[in-house]
Amino acid sequence: LQRETKGQFLIDHICNYYSLLEKDYFGIRYVDPEKQRHWLEPNKSIFKQMKSHPPYTMCFRVKFYPHEPLKIKEELTRYLLYLQIKRDIFHGRLLCSFSDAAYLGACIVQAELGDYDPDEHPENYISNFKIFPKQSQKLEKKIAEMHKNEFRGQSPAVAEFNLLLKAYSLETYGVDPHPCKDSTGMTTFLGFTAAGFVVFQGNKRIHLLKWCDVYKLKFEGKTFYVFGAQKEKKAVLSFHTSTPAACKHLWKCGVENQAFYKYAKSSQIKTMSSSKIFFKGSRFRYSGKVAKEVVEASSKIQREPPEVHRTSITQSRSSPSLNKQLIINMEPLQPLLPSPCEEEEVPLDEGESL
Repeated sequence: LQRETKGQFLIDHICNYYSLLEKDYFGIRYVDPEKQRHWLEPNKSIFKQMKSHPPYTMCFRVKFYPHEPLKIKEELTRYLLYLQIKRDIFHGRLLCSFSDAAYLGACIVQAELGDYDPDEHPENYISNFKIFPKQSQKLEKKIAEMHKNEFRGQSPAVAEFNLLLKAYSLETYGVDPHPCKDSTGMTTFLGFTAAGFVVFQGNKRIHLLKWCDVYKLKFEGKTFYVFGAQKEKKAVLSFHTSTPAACKHLWKCGVENQAFYKYAKSSQIKTMSSSKIFFKGSRFRYSGKVAKEVVEASSKIQREPPEVHRTSITQSRSSPSLNKQLIINMEPLQPLLPSPCEEEEVPLDEGESL
């Protein structure tokens, strides 16, 4: 990389490496020396954004979860989304009922092990693999039962697609949880989805403000504000983050998600300011296609689909407790410790729902 090389170069380089055309759903994330997460901005120099010395550790991942998985054109795109959702499940971010958890688990097992074979899959074979942050014997038994009886004959692509359709129906699909405290001091998790701005306390969604009802996102210091309207009544929600940097990151994520999901054309997007017009504040403008433009571009793809190189399922025996301890014992509002695997995920409620 040259000193002037911008983020878009690296994003394009990775997408070309994968032969990925539906690239607007994806982004590159990194963690700075202060343990704050960031999305790599395409229009800025990589060197200026990193604030550290090379070599840099970055992660390619889903940034905007497709609002309609049925409209994803290529199997490669679906597979990369599947990998992201599988990771979300492992980190306790995709909350669901016991039956839905069993279905998701069976999708993963079918996609990565194929049809059940009594010669290859002995009793308790599911326990050899880590799919959920908390994986009870009862859940493993149900996954095995569904894998044996309901998924036979499904190719990896079909099983992955079934997982996407199930995940898409869940409330926490696409939620990248930001830990905060509300105006009463209660720990909450904020997120942005295709539907709008969401707030969770524990496993319950207590607010959903649709994008059409959100007219301003703002931050001052550690406080994040959402200005909206519900039933013709104006509402202002305020939340407190652990650091000013975390608050700015939350605001930027909100601005980008609102732009991506709300607008019909990228030309409608304006530069957003974090404060009132007469006061100096952070300014940010989303650059890239919006969801409707991405779907339209997908529909026009005409090529021989690229080959999908799938990875095998991760066995838990190689690291029996490290990941579990990171997830179960993580304090939501403490600085998050990154690793080469970007182990900075925050479960919505420490995985308790499963």
